[in-house]
Amino acid sequence: MQRREFIGLIGGGAAAWPFAAMAQQDQRMKLIGVFPSDGVVQSRVEVFQQAMQQFGWSDSRNVRFDIRWGAGDPETNRKRAEEMVALAPAIIVAFGSSAVGPLLQATRSVPVVFAGVVDPVSAGYVASLARPGGNATGFLLFEYSVSGKWLELLKQIAPSLKRAAVLRDPTIPAGIGQFAVIQSVSPSLGVEVIPFGVADAAEIERSITTFADSPNGGLILTASALSIKHRDLVIALAARYKLPAIDWDRESVGAGGLMAYGPDVLDHYRRTASYVDRILKGEKPADLPVQAPTKYVLTINLKTAKTLGLDVPPALLASADEVIE
Repeated sequence: MQRREFIGLIGGGAAAWPFAAMAQQDQRMKLIGVFPSDGVVQSRVEVFQQAMQQFGWSDSRNVRFDIRWGAGDPETNRKRAEEMVALAPAIIVAFGSSAVGPLLQATRSVPVVFAGVVDPVSAGYVASLARPGGNATGFLLFEYSVSGKWLELLKQIAPSLKRAAVLRDPTIPAGIGQFAVIQSVSPSLGVEVIPFGVADAAEIERSITTFADSPNGGLILTASALSIKHRDLVIALAARYKLPAIDWDRESVGAGGLMAYGPDVLDHYRRTASYVDRILKGEKPADLPVQAPTKYVLTINLKTAKTLGLDVPPALLASADEVIE
């Protein structure tokens, strides 16, 4: 071999080494799709990413996160889900039912870990909680039995309560299931429950305004993407008509709502990372059972209670995990 050819070969090989190294790095780096439903706050997605770091998965080191936020309409969610699947990610994390449905329509092969879903069996996301059976598994937002607790707590903080407007999305299984449980406990508490839809802001305002014409009323805001979308409106209407109200998410109490009882949502996002880690290491979603929350949190806003003229019973106050003054 002539000297010039030898130098050219060595030089060409050296020039190729960085590209080969980059290619190997790209192969090692896994793409994780993250699809939060409309209404999920960014700080909660960051909690999930921080939990991933604790399992050894760091953005731009051995994984890359592609975050595509959900929208308020199904057609946009469908398109964004298809775009995410087209990227061929190693796994997709979906926060909220409105994100899970479009993803599972787009793929039955890419692993999907969901969080914030109330009834994945009725929705068709999994075959059963114990044996999901397909490409999806994850974490329940809460179990239906929690819904009855909302009415019990509302009656505790407002003993004169005789009527409760239940704001729910009747087009999803979770909306039907939550109302059914609330309705089942209402006779023992002496409270009439009335279902209202949450699809339209104008409809919500008309319904609550009419409901407020009669005394001894209160509000229950059940879990759904639409409930999150219209949460601030419901809080404002509850304040305007001096109606005691309860939600499932602590965020509502921080925004001025009276009371919330539901899962420790941040723990929810951390636990999601544990399943992503296990699947990235070779386990299959079909074999990982859907898990329920391990901790529920009661939050009370004393300032709002005072504005409504409510005296919070000492026993209820003592049972609160967080009190906002």
